[in-house]
Amino acid sequence: MDNTIQIKTMAELAASGEQPDVLFWVGCAGSFDDRAKKITRAIVRILDHVKIKFAILGMEESCTGDPAKRAGNEFLFQMQAMQNITTLNNYNIKKIVTGCPHCFNTIKNEYPSLGGSYEVIHHTQLVQQLISEGKLTVQGGAFKGKKIVYHDPCYLGRANDVYEAPRDVIKSLDADLSEMKRSREKGLCCGAGGAQMFKEAEKGTKEVNVERAEEALAETPDVIAVGCPFCNTMMTDGVKHFNKEQQTKVLDVAELVVQANNL
Repeated sequence: MDNTIQIKTMAELAASGEQPDVLFWVGCAGSFDDRAKKITRAIVRILDHVKIKFAILGMEESCTGDPAKRAGNEFLFQMQAMQNITTLNNYNIKKIVTGCPHCFNTIKNEYPSLGGSYEVIHHTQLVQQLISEGKLTVQGGAFKGKKIVYHDPCYLGRANDVYEAPRDVIKSLDADLSEMKRSREKGLCCGAGGAQMFKEAEKGTKEVNVERAEEALAETPDVIAVGCPFCNTMMTDGVKHFNKEQQTKVLDVAELVVQANNL
């Protein structure tokens, strides 16, 4: 199978007088992290499969500013945000889908007060919509009957009340969705949020991601499903800590759909 998909940039579409139905905001992790690139490809395969007209900013996309803001550098955040808002508004962008809850939360909730108001959805919401509208037919494939635990990303769950969309997608795979003791509103952070991803942990007896992975592994799942590249990294490291990577895979919800349906 040819793994090459040609993705148009906004600059290319604008040059030909075209406008996409949706802008795919790839994010820093989805652009540069080798593991997260696989999630990016999965989202693109879904968008391509259902023939949604989409584009990316490419080299014009910059960090949303989320890590700077959470680390306390409001000045740097506003500089990054204003640069992105200027670019988005110049292209007259109306709808954005993100591969990362951090990008999702920042563009949706932080950008409007700076002059950037858009319809912003997370990729799990988009996939759930496509399934419910009958535009995407999903089968369980290799995941049919498998036990899947879903970890709620903080900026998707508690920050934006998106709990059902990713779970509905997992259920559509005819999988056995299992809940951790701490889930939904009581979900536990993977340990990467608030710019913690980019610093060494404080002194303590246990890493947060080890604690969270232990909770997930207690359910003896075949798969730990996530909807965030940061969570993916932290949960994968946690699973490796317990030497369980052969028994339990960590996969994004979009990857589950793509792998189950050979998209």
